[in-house]
Amino acid sequence: MKRRQINLRHILMPFVVFVFALFVLMLAVYVYNSMPIFHREGLDVYLKNMWKAAEEPSKEHYGVLVAIWGSIYTSVIAILITLPLSLAYSVFVIDYAPKRVKEWLIILSDVMAGLPTIIYGIWGVFVLVPLLKKIVMQPLHNYLSFLPMCSYPPITGFSYLSAGVLLGIMVAPFASAIIREAYQMIPFTYREAIYSLGATRLEATKILLGYIKPAIYSGIILAFGRAIGETTAVSLVIGNTFNLSLALFAPGYTISSLIANQFGNAFIYEYMTSALFAAGLVLFAIGLVVNLAGIYLLRRWEANVRL
Repeated sequence: MKRRQINLRHILMPFVVFVFALFVLMLAVYVYNSMPIFHREGLDVYLKNMWKAAEEPSKEHYGVLVAIWGSIYTSVIAILITLPLSLAYSVFVIDYAPKRVKEWLIILSDVMAGLPTIIYGIWGVFVLVPLLKKIVMQPLHNYLSFLPMCSYPPITGFSYLSAGVLLGIMVAPFASAIIREAYQMIPFTYREAIYSLGATRLEATKILLGYIKPAIYSGIILAFGRAIGETTAVSLVIGNTFNLSLALFAPGYTISSLIANQFGNAFIYEYMTSALFAAGLVLFAIGLVVNLAGIYLLRRWEANVRL
């Protein structure tokens, strides 16, 4: 038996090495292709908001600060929407939904998590953006325009808010799947113990959610990592404008939408491709850190549950 295990490990090891080597190779490609813009602009490529393409290389200047800001800003909006949605959905499916309905709700959530993002994007353009503009943006601007977040007039509706809301809807099934599984894994004896102390259903839910708090954190963090890297749907609803603003109704850019919109003609210019690779390198780093943090929290919680 020991001999077979050793042989199996030797067989699987090349695949592990291949995956790791592929990851390192991807990182190396991004770093190598980012070097020209680093030599020209230095770290200012991350600290300035400009995008001046020119046929003469000496007149080219690039800064992706607005894209970094847009990625983080829209992802934070998405998480603020996803957190209550995913928590409410998970609790309802496990504790309140009838058995006949529960399975269909889980299937529906899984189907939504697997839908192509272009489906969400088209729906966002024709349904979500006009709805938000009419019901949310215009009234808030009319009555709260003195606030910086509501000061920008919602001319088209394509904005940070539209992108954030769409992302929140997109990643909610993903986060709810993680939270739902963790909530369902709580031993039944814990529930019995809570109810035996005279706790109401609402109090019991609060206690049980507190027990899976690390899993909730990991689900939200992983959802954030997925939201910050979304491309197609965001490109359709964010407005794609180099506008660095705190206003929710202002159009903007994200790193993903910037790459998607500019990469087609980037080869015409000397430094644009390198600037896009530098932007992708930031997204690579953010996604790596966020996903590692989420996986770490989820693994730690699972280890505690097994104990």
